[in-house]
Amino acid sequence: MATAHERRKGESALSDFAEYVERQQAVRGAGAAAPAASAASAPSTAPATAATAATAATASHDDALDDLDDILDALDLDEAAPRVPMRQLLLGDDNVAADKEALVGVIANRITEGSGEVVFDLGFEHSGDTLGLTREQWTQALARLEQAADAAGAECQVLLTRNVGGSLDVLVGADGAGDGSGKDSKDSKDSKDKKDSDVNNTNISNAERRRTDCTGKVMIRRRPAKVEDVIETRIAVVGNVDAGKSSLLGVLVKGDLDDGRGRARVNLFRHKHEFETGRTSSVGMEILGFSTKGDVIASETPGRKLSWEEIGKRSAKVITFTDLAGHERYLRTTMFGMMSTAPNYCLLMVAANNGLIGMSKEHLGIALALNVPIMVIITKIDICPPNILAETITQITRVLKSPGARKIPIFIKNRDECVNTATQFVSQRICPIFQVSNVTGENLDLVRMFLNILPHHGRYDAGGAFEFHVNDTYSVPFVGTVVSGIVRSGVAHAGDAIWIGPDANGNFASTSIRSIERKRLGVPAASAGQSASFALKKMRRKDVRKGQVVLHRKADDGSTTGAPAPPPKVYREFVAEVLILSHATTMKHKYQATLHVGPVHQTCAIIDMDRPILRTGERALVAFRFMQRPEFLVPGDRLLFREGRTKGLGIIKSVGYDPSQSLMPKQPGNGQQDE
Repeated sequence: MATAHERRKGESALSDFAEYVERQQAVRGAGAAAPAASAASAPSTAPATAATAATAATASHDDALDDLDDILDALDLDEAAPRVPMRQLLLGDDNVAADKEALVGVIANRITEGSGEVVFDLGFEHSGDTLGLTREQWTQALARLEQAADAAGAECQVLLTRNVGGSLDVLVGADGAGDGSGKDSKDSKDSKDKKDSDVNNTNISNAERRRTDCTGKVMIRRRPAKVEDVIETRIAVVGNVDAGKSSLLGVLVKGDLDDGRGRARVNLFRHKHEFETGRTSSVGMEILGFSTKGDVIASETPGRKLSWEEIGKRSAKVITFTDLAGHERYLRTTMFGMMSTAPNYCLLMVAANNGLIGMSKEHLGIALALNVPIMVIITKIDICPPNILAETITQITRVLKSPGARKIPIFIKNRDECVNTATQFVSQRICPIFQVSNVTGENLDLVRMFLNILPHHGRYDAGGAFEFHVNDTYSVPFVGTVVSGIVRSGVAHAGDAIWIGPDANGNFASTSIRSIERKRLGVPAASAGQSASFALKKMRRKDVRKGQVVLHRKADDGSTTGAPAPPPKVYREFVAEVLILSHATTMKHKYQATLHVGPVHQTCAIIDMDRPILRTGERALVAFRFMQRPEFLVPGDRLLFREGRTKGLGIIKSVGYDPSQSLMPKQPGNGQQDE
């Protein structure tokens, strides 16, 4: 049996290995076209271990250089033309067209960098120094910012202000930041009266000026010209059974509060036994839309839920929730949902009266292994005694600060903390925590505000070769066979010729895309990072399955028309670098487990290792073989494998395996294998 020391060893290694896998994702982009390109070459599948190690070392070196480039870019050490001061852009002469055009350009660039939206710090220079705005100057600067945003095809929403007054104003602490009260400042008027005499005093420190100057945060969001321009963020909702996952999603999406007996969750269930037991057993999907002004897209009629088509047409940003099962019996389904939907964030639900029990820690471990930013919502605070709630908070804090997670818990209690944490959530070290009630509605407005501000997070290659992973299949009357999933890379258009496969024999079928839909709305194309559904021509539903991949059927000249080139290459064996998280004994040759790679889930067996046995907390190079059928794999793909509970994670280093080139190092002299 694994000792407590071994378990702690596995937990401690989890965070470091997850970050290592995240850095190695750059290898996937470079090698994505390799399997398809190798189809026309000789069928040699032997992995070059030395070449793989060299590739990994080169990728790590390139990552270090990329980090250095980012630092140098942030320092603005290049010889580019000096930027126009922000004060001149916001408060300059209205008759100077060049300043207005320059401000429009700044906003457009920031919106592009933010994938369609950006939180603008109004009242600060490019360098971060305060502008020393008075209330009149703040009003003038905000009006100029709104005009420039409108010219750039966007709209503004003021999130919070400091020293301006009004319902969005927050108190300012000694360091110039909000003190967390989220209430109007009582002495804001006195500070503004003092500002006029002090703003030009050069002896006043920058921190002192931050306490008295008018500043704020403004959300600038692009108006989508068409449906495919809508910002999409995917969130996987996990947690133990009876934590209130489906109920919270029902309250957020529909707008009505729960009655304490699960009325809000009814619209999310898909099967009869889910209605009877109140427990989710499938991968449910729900969407929440926000307008360019940050308003929730909801029905004006109380109790009526908008359709996906109505939400998609009226939204500028859509949050797609993946409601996953919390019961241990459905862990396989939950892991499939986590791996196949490629979530940008993970939402862990914890019942205040139960704490982290059952599958909560398992789901947290999966999210940490996938290196997905995590936020926590503590539910049922209306029925939980204060002492039990305090114990739950202490437990969550302890787990998040453990060596395996290494998170910084931040409890969100007001607008100031909500806005600041949401804008900084790109850092995966912080973990926001909300305490809500679906019955009384306490703090639900903070959750909606946080989701509205949540920045887009993910790594996608829209310029790469097209690759689409199938998560589900349907047969739609008068349409035919439809497959849904995530566009991993590239762009697909309606009418494109494609390969779909592999089938049980490793073969690909040739077909074309009849039409494309996103959120049940027809679109002409789908690009990397977007979820979409493809209607396929002349394909039967029994010929497609979850876990297949859709690729462009390119001709020999590189176009998508004409005679197709040979289909992509698939593999039954592959080599991966893995970390063992938890195992009662040891793993060795012929060990079998269920392996998840994206939407692919299949039983695998270990056929070779670089050491005789594997224990908890150890890393190794391992060769696997699929037991049922070959699959389409790419070096750099992330994997999880389990035997009941999660056993380990890893990253694919090479596809194919040659038994004559064993991974086990040989001892010099006698040729015997050693550890």
